[in-house]
Amino acid sequence: MIPPTAPDPALNRVPGQVRHIHVMGICGTGMAALAGMLKERGYHVTGSDRNVYPPMSDFLAASGIQVQDGYRPENLSPRPDLVVVGNVIRAVNPEAVRLAELLIPYVSMPQALGHFFLRDHLSLVVAGTHGKTTTSSLLASALYHTGNAPGFMIGGIVQEFQRNFALGEGRFFVVEGDEYDTAFFDKGSKFLHYRPDFAIITSIEFDHADIFADLEVIKMAFSRFAALVPPHGAIIACGDDPVVREIVGQVSCPVVWYGTGGDCRWRVSAFRSQGLNSSFTVHAGGSLFGDFALPLPGLHNALNATAVIALLHTLGLDQATIGRGLASFQGVKRRQQVRGEVNGITVVDDFAHHPTAVRETVRALKAAWPERRLVVVFEPRTNSSRRAVFQEQYAGAFPEGELIVVREHDPLDSVPPEQQFSSARLVRDLRARGRDAHYFPGTDEILDFLVGSTRPGDVVAILSNGGFDNIHERLLARLA
Repeated sequence: MIPPTAPDPALNRVPGQVRHIHVMGICGTGMAALAGMLKERGYHVTGSDRNVYPPMSDFLAASGIQVQDGYRPENLSPRPDLVVVGNVIRAVNPEAVRLAELLIPYVSMPQALGHFFLRDHLSLVVAGTHGKTTTSSLLASALYHTGNAPGFMIGGIVQEFQRNFALGEGRFFVVEGDEYDTAFFDKGSKFLHYRPDFAIITSIEFDHADIFADLEVIKMAFSRFAALVPPHGAIIACGDDPVVREIVGQVSCPVVWYGTGGDCRWRVSAFRSQGLNSSFTVHAGGSLFGDFALPLPGLHNALNATAVIALLHTLGLDQATIGRGLASFQGVKRRQQVRGEVNGITVVDDFAHHPTAVRETVRALKAAWPERRLVVVFEPRTNSSRRAVFQEQYAGAFPEGELIVVREHDPLDSVPPEQQFSSARLVRDLRARGRDAHYFPGTDEILDFLVGSTRPGDVVAILSNGGFDNIHERLLARLA
């Protein structure tokens, strides 16, 4: 087989004159957001994707963006001035092959974001293995409620705006800085293109086992990112994380540490849970900075908020203004989001999938409702969670779950069976620890079990980074 023509590296750029931009892989969360932003900027935007369906198809149609269902060479006719290539696209994709043949300039999504939007703003990038979406949403929301109207592009739907992007009217632009790879022609991390003036780094752990060999490779990526922050900026870094300390301790720009430790300049104390709300005290440099209220549960979210507090104060905002901004936050879809309550049974939706994120989410939900039984339903769905790499860690990730339900994962075609995660083994390991755990091959069986096993007062937390066969609404309907 003759290999396809590769795009010319010299054409990996934005040309001088651009009117028509074509977006390959347009239905991804970040790609659709970028397309919407480009459309609002006045560009003629078209796109293509393999799976064009609601809600993304509805959003793109409402934005006046024409989308082709499927990847075909003719989708590049009429010839666009620039093509944005999503990281879902491979070199053998028929549109990618035609792109190379036509010698059209092309960029990745992170490159496009940096060129068209970040270079004219003060770029505030939130990075880390955990908490990126919540922290960047908190930052964008707080800036908005303090009258700064930032631009933003985030990996989740922020409730205040009912979208995950905005062009903004002020000088700030908030970006969720993903360490995942950029495109088939650029295997570096996305956040390397985001031109950070200021950065938050929440945590660094091993993740994304499909593209990173080990933690050392991830540390290299974060080291490269941290080195991008200029002397006039700063990194707001979690001092409770030893890997963050190792990486950020090597940079030349100013570093502002936050956490629970006494050596952190911004220190969280007196954390209190009050249902899905929490309150906490923050000291700065040993002196009381203020008491804060947050409409999110869990100490991990108080730490996320403290990173935002430290950054906003560094940018010149005062304590009272910051406090009002945080208290006004309305949350992020799929992050500890209550989907409904029927007959005294509350159904909560959350994105958690990494063992650390699962543990902190379960712990936070139990602290929010200490008197209620917590039922945890877990679907391994990410490329990492469907590999055996975290098999043992998951057994300790449900400390407060009183009834645990695990779905069989959809196998990864490219991974040998012995290297795949085992939901059945997880349930055996949990039972060996004395936990009430149950394995089911599919969603229908889980629904049958939950309808027969839940009782008034239960909180059912459904953890998955996917749609999980619409289990949330189906469960609420059947409970009713």
